Amino acid sequence: MRHRLAVASLLVALVVPVPSAVLAEEPVDLDMITRIRDEGFRRSEVKEMLSVLTDQIGSRLTGSPGMMEANEWTKARMAKWGLDARLEEWGPFGRGWSFSRAAVHMTAPHTFPLIALPKAWTPGTDGEVEGEVVRIDFSTEEDLDEHRGKLEGKIVLLDEPRDLEPKDEALFDRYDESELADIHEYGIPGRRSGRGGRGGSDPDARRRMMSRFRLRRVLNDYLTEEGVLATISVSRFDGTIVLVGGGGSREKDENPGPPSLSMAAEHYNWLCRLLDAKKEVRMSVDVEARFHDENPMAYNTVADLPGTDRKDEVVMLGGHLDSWHGATGATDNAACCAVVMEALRILQALEVKPRRTIRAALWSGEEQGLLGSRGYVSQHFARRQEPEKSEGEGEGEEEVPSFMRRSQGPLEILEDHANLSAYFNLDNGAGKIRGIYCEENAAVRPIFEAWLQPFADIGANTVTLRQTGGTDHQSFDRVGLPGFQFIQDRLDYFTRTHHTNLDVSDLCPEDDLKQAAVILASFVYHAAMRDEKLPRKPMPREEPPREPRGGGPPVAESP
Repeated sequence: MRHRLAVASLLVALVVPVPSAVLAEEPVDLDMITRIRDEGFRRSEVKEMLSVLTDQIGSRLTGSPGMMEANEWTKARMAKWGLDARLEEWGPFGRGWSFSRAAVHMTAPHTFPLIALPKAWTPGTDGEVEGEVVRIDFSTEEDLDEHRGKLEGKIVLLDEPRDLEPKDEALFDRYDESELADIHEYGIPGRRSGRGGRGGSDPDARRRMMSRFRLRRVLNDYLTEEGVLATISVSRFDGTIVLVGGGGSREKDENPGPPSLSMAAEHYNWLCRLLDAKKEVRMSVDVEARFHDENPMAYNTVADLPGTDRKDEVVMLGGHLDSWHGATGATDNAACCAVVMEALRILQALEVKPRRTIRAALWSGEEQGLLGSRGYVSQHFARRQEPEKSEGEGEGEEEVPSFMRRSQGPLEILEDHANLSAYFNLDNGAGKIRGIYCEENAAVRPIFEAWLQPFADIGANTVTLRQTGGTDHQSFDRVGLPGFQFIQDRLDYFTRTHHTNLDVSDLCPEDDLKQAAVILASFVYHAAMRDEKLPRKPMPREEPPREPRGGGPPVAESP
């Protein structure tokens, strides 16, 4: 290992200037790792904390009562350990939403219960409603005129039936050595590749998404005016698994449209086949849902283990506490939040006195575009100006959902920007940690290799310069701060649980959570104790101003 670190450090030194501490072998406190492993493997509280967040509190849609309960419970739990725990406001977010009932039945030509769940930020039905089912493709605004005056009292299927292909891959999967070796290899990015993020760097993909958002907004008004009883979309999962996210609108002054649901593909396809056979299809829908307008703000839970001689410098760890509402949000992302809390509990139980302050953050608004972490970063570290209202035709960046907006002007660097050593994020399901993404920061690679080496015996040994996207570490990376996401075993995250009605705690292996908490505790401990902060990449380049684009946005955030 010592030879590997020396060679890696020499190669890094030939490319970029790095602090002298990186050029020497990175110190690893094996005695502390032994103590962390003992506490984390023998006295873990991670499964119990996961159970409270999922089985007892349940889903945690941002702005909902469940989210507020989770904020308060996590704050109280970490305060009980003696940490400085608090809620930090960001926002405004908009309306909260929750539902308590969804009963959907085919009533003709058969009577049969159908599997469907309401989309967030869409209204309930004010009791059971029943109507004829029709399927219509609203791909363009011109399609609206064709059906005007014909939809009153109808239930509208919005999608084509979806082909269900036989599955020849396992639903549950762990990385094997060849796959980890592939992740370790750096893929040279294409010319258009950027720092990543929602909305991506592909202008055509962004334009298509903006068009869908704009059509949905027009469609909400149209369907309401036409008197449509409800709309149904098809789930993107098979096996009667319902993937559900957002629809309607969380803005109080916008029309959320009619009740809208996502239906299991097998049942949706059945309805479509009956319609294709020219059968009259009728359906009853009974959804109890409500908006919560009491408080438009949203909150992150934050807790500090205070530092000593370098207490003004901070090492952060975190994951997002919010979830979608189809189940209890276990793998996305209560499991990772329980791991973050357990890592902090381990260090507190060992009476660690870190040099730097160790700060845990449990974000809200992640599912709507990393909003909670972005709000925190803009309050504490760096921010860009909000987009200005555009004049004339078309819609400017202010009309684009926040997760799709391009950079606006130069970064304003705040005082605490210099004091953050690193942020470590966990948000890819309940699988064990197998390694870490360096986000193209070559200087941290030998450091992370040294920190991971003692955990090779429990499956964590991959350090890659690759980037990864879609998690809250990006809020830090975008403003030039060291933000990192761990590599985790996939399990059935992308085959069964991600944003679905199967996202429950049964599918979170306890041993995986213990392993992840031990490694996370060790990483933040070593980052807090080393002589120098972790090295940084160059600051992101400023993007030139862009002309507002016409011709295309919003729906509400979708899954």
